[in-house]
Amino acid sequence: MPVADTARADGRETRSAFSRNAWRSGWLHLRRILLPTLLGVAVLALWHIAVTRGSVSPIILPPPSRVLGTLWANLPLLREHGYYSAFEALAALAISSALGLLLALVISTSRVVRAAVYPNLLVFELVPKIALAPLFIIWVGTGSESRLLFATFLAFFPVLVATLAGLRATDPMLVRLCQALGASGWQTFSQLRLPYALPYVFSGLKIASVMAMIGIIVGEFITGNQGLGYITMFAASNMETSLMLAAIMLLCIVGVALYGLVAVAESLINRRYGRPRS
Repeated sequence: MPVADTARADGRETRSAFSRNAWRSGWLHLRRILLPTLLGVAVLALWHIAVTRGSVSPIILPPPSRVLGTLWANLPLLREHGYYSAFEALAALAISSALGLLLALVISTSRVVRAAVYPNLLVFELVPKIALAPLFIIWVGTGSESRLLFATFLAFFPVLVATLAGLRATDPMLVRLCQALGASGWQTFSQLRLPYALPYVFSGLKIASVMAMIGIIVGEFITGNQGLGYITMFAASNMETSLMLAAIMLLCIVGVALYGLVAVAESLINRRYGRPRS
């Protein structure tokens, strides 16, 4: 076969393989969006059918249309309280992330500190933390400080444990190689141990974003006079199920937004270190 024909055939095969890979990648991305969307639509349809055909009382479970109508009618009120809950959850996540990362770094640099502190932290992690919420009210009071402190307390441990696991996951052979090449402790940490730990750190931060939201809502259930948790309890006490579900819907949006901030930060930092996005 002439060289030109061979080159053209190779070019066609390369373009065909590239087209197949692009189609497969596009389908995988579409499936990630399509499947959850279809499941959500199916759940809403079953919910609507169950209520409208009389098998479920609208007082117990109003139809989705009524929930959306209540959400729209009370949007200014819900938006105001949603800002309050979102701000406190974001503050709790920021504080718990900073504390968890800092303490993990301190523990990882000293074997003595790790042997003394880490086992006690694991034991304390087993304590049902929701049961400790009344203690925060006694210690701090019924203001926003107690909710913020309790949410920080809930979100702190996932960041700490995940960061410690990530720092320990670094290949010891690579650490010794860095030391043999004369790298300083900071260079070894910033160029080797930290990139290895990033997947663990962001896994902990994603869990912490959920725990921070839970802590704020529990605090609003108990002591709040603002926030979506307070609106939920107020609606439940008045049997306003549609308002309660509307507040829960906004809570889901706030939680997804908080989780999305962590995911965006993960994508940016992974790009900085040249890691592929998950």
